[in-house]
Amino acid sequence: MMRKLSLLFAGALMGASAMSLVYGAPGSTAKAAGSETYKQLAIFGDIFERVRANYVTPPDDKSLVENAINGMLSSLDPHSSYMNAEEAQDMRVQTKGEFGGLGIEVTMENDLVKVITPIDDTPAAKAGVLAGDYIAKIDGEEVRGLTLNDAVEKMRGLVNTPIKLTILRQGADKPIELTVVRDIIKVKAVKFRVENDIGYMKITSFTEKTYDDLENAIDTIKKQVPNDKLKGYVLDLRLNPGGLLDQAVSVADAFLDRGEIVSTRGRDPKDVTRFDARAGDDIGGKPLIVLVNGGSASASEIVAGALQDLRRATVVGTQSFGKGSVQTIIPLGENGALRLTTALYYTPSGKSIQGKGITPDIKVDQPLPAELQGRDLTRGESDLKGHIKGADEGTTGSGSAAYVPPEPKDDLQLIYAEQLLRGQKTDPAFPPNPQKAVLNQ
Repeated sequence: MMRKLSLLFAGALMGASAMSLVYGAPGSTAKAAGSETYKQLAIFGDIFERVRANYVTPPDDKSLVENAINGMLSSLDPHSSYMNAEEAQDMRVQTKGEFGGLGIEVTMENDLVKVITPIDDTPAAKAGVLAGDYIAKIDGEEVRGLTLNDAVEKMRGLVNTPIKLTILRQGADKPIELTVVRDIIKVKAVKFRVENDIGYMKITSFTEKTYDDLENAIDTIKKQVPNDKLKGYVLDLRLNPGGLLDQAVSVADAFLDRGEIVSTRGRDPKDVTRFDARAGDDIGGKPLIVLVNGGSASASEIVAGALQDLRRATVVGTQSFGKGSVQTIIPLGENGALRLTTALYYTPSGKSIQGKGITPDIKVDQPLPAELQGRDLTRGESDLKGHIKGADEGTTGSGSAAYVPPEPKDDLQLIYAEQLLRGQKTDPAFPPNPQKAVLNQ
């Protein structure tokens, strides 16, 4: 029976998984705790020592402390956490958008690692790894029994170091042994193609490279399609879990001439930061449609919310995830880092999407295939235990199904967007009128 790591069907990119975060310094320094607080800390210390001395098997002190810290942070909200040194390094690798690895996009199927696709011009592609291959052993160790994350971790490593893969391939009468030498893998944050007279751009995550990749996509599409033939663009943010705030601002700015993109508001009412668009629309005012679903979260919602409120784009799809909080990464030196929720963000109209999400201008549902019928694929912030209740959060909550068909011919949301751009369908929400932008007064 086929088993996927995630029902989001995004797969796992070798060495990088998406996460929602921003870098920065905390907005205010902590005040000294009261005497009662220190009494409680003394109780914690007492319990810690009793566990160390009396638990049935000797516990690991480091693990006890890390779990205690994470217990404290998880009681605040689902997105605050402690990262030890290794996890903090992984986070830095993920947001940088490049790492030492093989260059394959993978998932888990039948307890083996299945190659979705090798990335062009990477060690895996050069060594002969093919889409559809199953990795049965990594350096002689059986993959069965490992999680996908464990397998990915084993395949990552230092540049110029070799790794031996045992591959099962359809049509081959015996396992194939391949030796692959790791290299720097630069993950493309933006995938794009031309659909006859339409430019399609899919942002998978917001890393340090996202804006540059987007600019390259726009420039390439312009070269491939004459301006008088180009009907417009589709910006696909489905299954995009977010990433860096500054990249979200830059991406939205690429399509805007003016207006506030997003504002963040912290604990102190005076702690408000606003991000405004600069003059210059990189696609020259061409029509733009943004696709969202229940897998669109955080930074992707910032982009969708800005383009929707400023009436620069029409949003098509289903309700987005609804993560409207900002996490600050506070380095702790060799001890890792603290990821702490320090602010909420608001769209140009002053709306909080926390626990609510972005409501598309045109709702288009994507039917599930037969093998997924009856499963609940809905994803939303409002479903997370302990989430911060948003100012505009209602009883319906946030989120929707997080599923995108692998084949464009089955993608009803994309097909609808292209039909709008080509004039084959009409809707009052398209094209939007920038003169009717909804701004925070």
